[in-house]
Amino acid sequence: MFTGIVEEVGTVAALERHDGHARLEVTGPLVVGDAAIGDSIAVDGCCLTVTTFVVRDGRRVGFVADLMAETLRATALGDLEGGTGVNLERAMRADTRFGGHLVQGHVDGVGEVLARDERPGTVFVDVRAPEAVRPYLVAKGSVTLAGVSLTVVSVDGDGFRVGLIPHTLEATTFGAGLHPGRRVNLEADVVAKYVQRLLTAGVDSPYTSLASEVGHA
Repeated sequence: MFTGIVEEVGTVAALERHDGHARLEVTGPLVVGDAAIGDSIAVDGCCLTVTTFVVRDGRRVGFVADLMAETLRATALGDLEGGTGVNLERAMRADTRFGGHLVQGHVDGVGEVLARDERPGTVFVDVRAPEAVRPYLVAKGSVTLAGVSLTVVSVDGDGFRVGLIPHTLEATTFGAGLHPGRRVNLEADVVAKYVQRLLTAGVDSPYTSLASEVGHA
């Protein structure tokens, strides 16, 4: 589980493809400082498992993760190239502040940046969302864009708009890397997904009958 608050902007050292899957090496000394093999680190919003550490001069500087064919199909990680910046976040701890929103690191779809509107103090970005994500987009709701927890400014047709403050631009890859045409990993609010599933399943909540019994007691 993650929060969508980026801890470090890492750099792709290599993306090596083999028979439909891939091996991703990322430089990010902060996120591997207290990590262990098998730990989860979100890379541009996709939860990956640390399989190996990259060590230089006796110090951890990065990690390696395996990308199966399904990960390459369902996310934008296959677009990465050496030298590309990526948003990194370690799995959240239970004893820290919860600053973003509930993020699983499970990408629901890949969107496309349509426009970037630079204004004093704010940069507005318009993103086209795939059909699987659209039902969960609401104004003032939450969405994870390339691993960053953001508030939806507005929803229009098949896309949505978010606003980026100067701190977000400085602390993530969005300062220069979020340009029109870029494909980005999207994760909808997990609470909205569960609500939608319960409503469409047509199953009564056990609390409905309990409330009725209490009302007649």
